Amino acid sequence: MKQETASAYQTLISECKSLFGKKTRDYGTAWRILRLPSITDQIFIKAQRIRSIQEKGAQKVDDGIRGEFIGIINYCLIAIIQGTRSPQDEMEISWENLEPLYDEAVNETRKLLEDKNHDYNEAWRDMRVSSMTDIILMKLLRVKQIENNEGKTLVSEGVKANYQDMINYAVFCLIKLDEL
Repeated sequence: MKQETASAYQTLISECKSLFGKKTRDYGTAWRILRLPSITDQIFIKAQRIRSIQEKGAQKVDDGIRGEFIGIINYCLIAIIQGTRSPQDEMEISWENLEPLYDEAVNETRKLLEDKNHDYNEAWRDMRVSSMTDIILMKLLRVKQIENNEGKTLVSEGVKANYQDMINYAVFCLIKLDEL
């Protein structure tokens, strides 16, 4: 991965983590009550809003597209973490215990990015943000179908890989938006 991409990725993930940590301190881990399909739907709402704003060229609610991409990243990380937890596990997780889980999910996702970025030679840099938004929406529809199939797939990667891809596409979108 090119150094500029690695640096931008780290900067953006640090911003996402900072917000996640602050919200955890404010709200605790209320998201633990959500089942994975509910988290998927929350991500879908954010991606659909981005697409709607892109198509209309205007928005009526102050929260911008950038914040929605950050939300997609953090909700995907919530989904990955939630996927490792049992409903019988404690609802409340302190930030001190949650932070290593967040970092582990980020590091695994970043490794996937590095491997794919090597093979695809940073092809995302020539893509439109709107196209990457559509890909995130497509991956969400795939996740919904896998969830409807109770997690069973015949030949496809599972939900975790799709969440990781969505994180990475959202980071790419943020990098491109920041470079404008």
